Amino acid sequence: MPLLTSAVVLPGTLASSPQPTLATDGLTLRPWTHDDADALVAAYADPTISYWHVRTMADRDEAVAWVDERRTRWAREVGADFAVADGPVLVGRVAVQHLNLHEGVAELAYWVLPSARRQGVARRAVGEAVRWASDDVGFVRLELEHSTLNEPSCRVARTLGFELEGVRRAHYLQPDGRHDTHLHALLAPGAGSVRTPGSAT
Repeated sequence: MPLLTSAVVLPGTLASSPQPTLATDGLTLRPWTHDDADALVAAYADPTISYWHVRTMADRDEAVAWVDERRTRWAREVGADFAVADGPVLVGRVAVQHLNLHEGVAELAYWVLPSARRQGVARRAVGEAVRWASDDVGFVRLELEHSTLNEPSCRVARTLGFELEGVRRAHYLQPDGRHDTHLHALLAPGAGSVRTPGSAT
């Protein structure tokens, strides 16, 4: 069936090139490698990361498979996942995920290692991922969703200009039960909603 709208981000925009390495304000956002496997196991052993991301990483083999899956997601144009490093040291992760190229919509997710928290890592890393996704790739709507109990994520979203659009009731299943979530979104300039739909003819 022919579509009445054109793709906002053309298929092949991502997969035709290697995933880029980005730099901002002392941080590097780069593709994950197998060399990160041990650090990933340690990261998902952190209670805060494992709780909010609802997973653990049992061993190096699982971490290597996780890295390989990030590469597959890039090749399939369904996700862009970046290791966040301060010099040679891994300090976090930021992902542009759930990519809808046709609609030009994507979601941001991230975590920061305990040793790097309260240093603006999330704000800087997510901010650079937002710049890349909107300016370099062309997404027009970026979403950031978190449990209403995750106040640090709410602060990051608001600091970066993501508007709170509402509460999604019982939308996340966490280890202790279902959580309401805040849905935030950031729109590209000129991407506002049509207020008065035209009449069908």
